[in-house]
Amino acid sequence: MQKKQNNTSVIWFRNNLRTLDNTSLFKAIHHHEKAIAVYFFDPKYFEIDTFGFKKTEKFRAKFLIETITDLKRNLADLNITLLTYFKNPEDKLPKICEEFSVETIYTQKEWTDEELQTNHLLKKALPNVKFIEDFDQFLYHPNVVSNDYSKIPDVFTNFRKGVEKKVRIEAEISVSKVNETNLIDNNTKIPTLEDLGFEDFSTNRNTAFPFKGGETEALKRVNYYLFETKKVSVYKNTRNGLVGIDYSTKFSPWLANGSLSAKTIYWRIKQYEKEFGSNESTYWVIFELIWRDYFKFISLKYGSKIFQIEGILDVKYHWNNNSKAISQWIQGKTKDNFVNANMIELKETGWMSNRGRQNVASYFAKELLLDWRIGAAYFESILLDYDVHSNYGNWMYVSGVGNDPRDRKFNTQFQAQNYDGNYKFRNLWLEKTLF
Repeated sequence: MQKKQNNTSVIWFRNNLRTLDNTSLFKAIHHHEKAIAVYFFDPKYFEIDTFGFKKTEKFRAKFLIETITDLKRNLADLNITLLTYFKNPEDKLPKICEEFSVETIYTQKEWTDEELQTNHLLKKALPNVKFIEDFDQFLYHPNVVSNDYSKIPDVFTNFRKGVEKKVRIEAEISVSKVNETNLIDNNTKIPTLEDLGFEDFSTNRNTAFPFKGGETEALKRVNYYLFETKKVSVYKNTRNGLVGIDYSTKFSPWLANGSLSAKTIYWRIKQYEKEFGSNESTYWVIFELIWRDYFKFISLKYGSKIFQIEGILDVKYHWNNNSKAISQWIQGKTKDNFVNANMIELKETGWMSNRGRQNVASYFAKELLLDWRIGAAYFESILLDYDVHSNYGNWMYVSGVGNDPRDRKFNTQFQAQNYDGNYKFRNLWLEKTLF
């Protein structure tokens, strides 16, 4: 191992909010005598976007607060201090670097517009500080998959077959506790919901996602879904469910903010298969992780095109911008009761099943012919598990401007009959009236 540098490093946490399998954390404590961690509740992500939605609504805000609270505890167990601020990174990080004579910042590599703009401002303000950025949100490491992202296939199946055949999934990274002398005085505080502009609220008793944020809860859920209940062995049969906590893994909110890594899930499943056997269901969880990777690679390939109305296909459709129809969709007051039930669930809980998402997005873009970016922006605002690449990748897909070669439209009435024929889901969320 190379000799540690006698200076202080900063671990700038972004969407990698965990201590297990964290490349930035590993490098910082192995290459430097001292390491300080920092997280910014960036005010930009709590502002109103161009479509009139708050970029982060109360559900994800609360989940994020819980996540950072847990991360602070877990880092403290390693003798690493986490500084937390409700400030722009470009305003505060230079002052931290000056105060502690920081020479290197370790962080997760990002490539979408807003994150790149923040990086640009920081690097301009800190010309003498080294930035070490690592891809740390993938199952298949991008540097191994391709050195030319323009060659990433535009059809998922081609991508999947290629990586499954040729790319090895790397081992998890773990870190050990450092010396107590690494700790520093910390008078920073994690903001409350009220600080971020929200009123406190209680979780809806009917939610399919009643869990808290943070790495500790994420690992508990993985253990529960795999080893305690063995639900993973029937995942393929239940994944299109709509009611309850166990029809799907529910890993996505933790994956989205990085309090759980895709590699951790993969290696836990491999451990499970070794002990209890593999089947189509255990593979299908990995299959979904590959889909998640794929949308990240599409984002790497196409950049800001994933946010443009023509999508990655450069297809020009006529899109409506009917504020009344948009509001009815959001409020669950359309002519379609299956769409309505799903939209009310989302509004009340910040969660919606995968089956529901495909239906409501298809209805928005293919039935109402509304500008799909508005639907995507609403999802960005309210979803607990919002991930920029998956969100915009999926919305392009169902809207006919992305990676679906068949350009399908969901028959929501058929879907309702198929997946909610007994009305259990709709009865849970729709108001019941006598007449």
